[in-house]
Amino acid sequence: MELHRNAKLGLSGRFALVQARAGGLSVREAARRFSVSPATVSRWSCRWRAASEAERRSLSCLLDRSSRPRRMPRLLSAKEQRRICAVRRQTGWGPRLLTVRTGYPHSTIAKLLKRHGLSCPPRPAREPERRYEWPCPGDLPQMDVTLYARFQRPGHALTGDRRSSAAEKRARVGYDYAHAIVDAGPTPRTARCASCWPSGASAT
Repeated sequence: MELHRNAKLGLSGRFALVQARAGGLSVREAARRFSVSPATVSRWSCRWRAASEAERRSLSCLLDRSSRPRRMPRLLSAKEQRRICAVRRQTGWGPRLLTVRTGYPHSTIAKLLKRHGLSCPPRPAREPERRYEWPCPGDLPQMDVTLYARFQRPGHALTGDRRSSAAEKRARVGYDYAHAIVDAGPTPRTARCASCWPSGASAT
């Protein structure tokens, strides 16, 4: 169902409106009851009377019509549209580069490409991921080192106290270094245990 987003009446409301007019209700009285203008009542009543029996059964005559004009003298010919689309597919250029090639304004070319579904061409297929593995488990381990800062007491996120003494500011608590090892064998596995060292210079 195609209805304008700002339409006062829906499909059922329009049908009730034309039925009220067919029942003998005047234009002004129908406009007052349905809270629309007399011009709206006349428009839907005229469309209902001019519709065929099949259109009345399907209520297609009460749908919004396209606002596109029936005649556009300045519209590009079908030949020129095919030529611009062919250049677009051949070069992949955008509207501004196609202006130099075809001689038409870039706004016209942009609307034409959007109409033909060529404004956003499909992206090329991505290459499959290049994975590797070592044939023998344990021959090619990969180690990651993560740095964690130490603290003497819980921070303000838990206590709500942002105050700290001068001694606490001068103190250097240090960091912990966590080492995790992943095996690049046929079945990727993570080391069951991770070691923590008080400094980055410790032997691993």
